[in-house]
Amino acid sequence: MPATNELRDALGTLHAPAAGEPRIVSLVPSLTELLCDLGLADKLVGRSGFCIHPRDIVKAIPKMGGTKDADIEKIRAAAPTHLVVNVDENRREQVDALARFVPHVVVTHPNTPEDNLELFRLFGGIFRREAQADALAADFRAAREVLRRAAERLPRERVLYLIWKDPWMTVSRETYISAMLAAAGWDTLPGQSEARYPEIDAVSQGLTLIDRVLLSTEPYRFTERHLAEAAARFGAPARLIDGEMVSWYGSRAAAGLRYLAGLRQTG
Repeated sequence: MPATNELRDALGTLHAPAAGEPRIVSLVPSLTELLCDLGLADKLVGRSGFCIHPRDIVKAIPKMGGTKDADIEKIRAAAPTHLVVNVDENRREQVDALARFVPHVVVTHPNTPEDNLELFRLFGGIFRREAQADALAADFRAAREVLRRAAERLPRERVLYLIWKDPWMTVSRETYISAMLAAAGWDTLPGQSEARYPEIDAVSQGLTLIDRVLLSTEPYRFTERHLAEAAARFGAPARLIDGEMVSWYGSRAAAGLRYLAGLRQTG
């Protein structure tokens, strides 16, 4: 975490604590959940259609398009003071268009589990929810220790984490997903990739050394019926894994770490 109390986002933009009552639009599912868990649900005036948690709360927040195709005019009409986005999940040209009339655009880009600590600090500071952010950070640290203890007792494994089919696609080691799995002792394949989400057919190095295939439940909805096909295709045991627990950062990260600890302990 930074040595200063400055509130800088992923692009280095300096943010001040919100003056008055913020009006927030979130175009990132993980961040919408985080804002709600920080006690800011009543400050959310818009969300993407993919922002589905917490289910009983977000249903009252107006949908404003998707993560890649936000409804700019709906957002304009909502008159937000703050827009929260993510480098991977939102299109830069849309964010640039929204920045023309939204006073404060907060850009995020967590790439490791530990980046959640700065995310909590950033959002807690901007939206004046420091105590709630500190509580999330404490829970995260406790969960991280649970996973560390679980992983250190087991040998590391090389895994293929599948996110799509037709074509088969995986994740590079530069992604948050890969970093979460690495914390559990699962090193994703391929070892190197120029693409963040490479197609398997375009990857050859290391794919004969797979210990385990993990089929994510999102964004492709892998189910039990895909396990035998994946195991035969890649020559390794296959199992399903809850994609939300591995890819959603923010307040879900602690639950994700505990979930991975449980998976590792059950083999």
